[in-house]
Amino acid sequence: MKTKIQKFKAVLIITLTNLLICISVFAQFPQKINYQTVIRDKDNELVTDKLIGIQINIRKGSVRGPVVYTENRTLTTNANGLVSIQIGGNDDFNMIDWPTGTYFIETGIAIFPPYNTYTISGTSQLLSVPYSFHSKTAENSKTAEAFTSGRYLGEEYLGGIIFHLYIGSDGQQHGLVVSKTEARAKWQNTAGHLAGADRTDDGYYNTARMTDSPAKTWITGLGTGWYLPSVDELALLLRNRFHVNKTLRTIGSAPLLSTDYHWSSTEWSESAAFYIRFLNYIVNTENKEKEYVIRAVRAF
Repeated sequence: MKTKIQKFKAVLIITLTNLLICISVFAQFPQKINYQTVIRDKDNELVTDKLIGIQINIRKGSVRGPVVYTENRTLTTNANGLVSIQIGGNDDFNMIDWPTGTYFIETGIAIFPPYNTYTISGTSQLLSVPYSFHSKTAENSKTAEAFTSGRYLGEEYLGGIIFHLYIGSDGQQHGLVVSKTEARAKWQNTAGHLAGADRTDDGYYNTARMTDSPAKTWITGLGTGWYLPSVDELALLLRNRFHVNKTLRTIGSAPLLSTDYHWSSTEWSESAAFYIRFLNYIVNTENKEKEYVIRAVRAF
């Protein structure tokens, strides 16, 4: 008799302000992240009072970036399907150089003994890192300058709203602008063609390579310079949604809703591309023929 292998998914719980990942520091050292997941089966039913294996990978730079930290645990879900762990608290975790990039938590779940064959259930960006995690490395003064001079987050600029700022290698302020309007569209009319839009950090590059794409058609119709954000650029938009929504509501435009699924321009395979669900900050992949929300961005 064959055992039916069920796939599980982890749902991140909001505990840091209005974010879904709670990060706290205990007496500076050891550094730890409080992490909770709700385990559900393929039918969206809670997996309660059951022993599971869980693997946490922290990736640097993108959802497919190098793994800089791994931790494996065997835990029992509670009556609500919840497991809670504190990640870190050891030398390997303390060696992570938080100021030098963006980081993503990847969760794997194992259901059968010996609980070490993991199925990836979700990947989510760490959208905030506490100041004390940076205690060994000073903050980049040029990055700080970008938030105190010139343009500002939430400013109407170039036909959109600024959601990201930084100082480039030229010493000048640069940033990203999001469109004031949105649409729902397929990534590709007929999935099955690999477009080569595989960059996690460059939506302009990706969008130029998208073909047979209603999403691209809508975005290019806005004019020169607009493109579908890469998965990393989309994560930056989600991180600074507060500033964007304040301006969108002020000017009477539709805000970025927490319930929406947003397409990125980053391709995963011939049939799938990355999206971010704004409700729970989870990065995942879906068939390109799905109609999800799209917002255009442009760089300056």
